Amino acid sequence: MTSAETITTYKAILETTGKMLSAAKNNQWDDLVILEKECRALTDKLMNGGPEPILDEDLLQTKIKMIHQILGDDAQIKAITQPWIEKLQHMINTVDLSRKLEQTYQSFENI
Repeated sequence: MTSAETITTYKAILETTGKMLSAAKNNQWDDLVILEKECRALTDKLMNGGPEPILDEDLLQTKIKMIHQILGDDAQIKAITQPWIEKLQHMINTVDLSRKLEQTYQSFENI
């Protein structure tokens, strides 16, 4: 991967995480999932594109700045989605417990 391709890929990741943050803020969960897949494909491209080229100082600083922005977006996305995920987990656990209780009571009815 060339220097230009590397920086272009980081820019694409930054744009995607920005869109992900917007989707999370607007409760657009389907869009968030699609964007997460796009972001995963871009990060896979970086990871599987061979060793990153040595960047000159300006490009290196640009890359570092973008990485900080990406991490900031990611932290905000997690702050938005984590309570929703915990609520969903609680609902799933409640339904599972209800099913187990129902099965237990049904087995006693058959005795």
